[in-house]
Amino acid sequence: MPGKRIVVSHRRSICVLVRDREAHRGAFQIAPSYLSSQGRGVAPRGPEFAALGIDLARNFKALKVWFSLKTHSTLKYGRLIEQNIEQTRYLSSLIKRNPRLQLLAPVELNVVCFRYNPRLSDESNLDRMNEEILIRIQESGVAVPSGTRVSGRFAIRVAVTNHRSTRADFRLFVNHVLKLGSDLHSSL
Repeated sequence: MPGKRIVVSHRRSICVLVRDREAHRGAFQIAPSYLSSQGRGVAPRGPEFAALGIDLARNFKALKVWFSLKTHSTLKYGRLIEQNIEQTRYLSSLIKRNPRLQLLAPVELNVVCFRYNPRLSDESNLDRMNEEILIRIQESGVAVPSGTRVSGRFAIRVAVTNHRSTRADFRLFVNHVLKLGSDLHSSL
């Protein structure tokens, strides 16, 4: 029967099978620009698992946060957050020092939005070039930034959240962006 669900329960585990794919997707779907697919890269097409569960759709994060804080302590998380913010400032400084890179938004906490800009005046070409840079970075395995739009312009979006990242990782990332941008610019 359409719309019916089957629930299988064994002790504490619950499995829900949903027949209506569109109803399931519609219940959890959100579409911020930083989660959009580019058609290539790390997640070129569905299924988009983020759209199939409650993690990004509903505020169920509190339980996971509570367990993590109880297990690791607020002091440790505070140090890791401070470390990520410092790493973001470092990445921002690398971008500011290079005339071919352009910050597109203020760097407040752990997110950097920027683009490669060899001083082209055509915004649509810059957008296409930076989308291609993003995809090639993802395909190379060097890093997995996302893309977004800032004031209508395409931006490479780096959210620093990995406590194992090092300054060398950020230098590698910026150098890779510069090389890809230079290669793409010379082929125009």
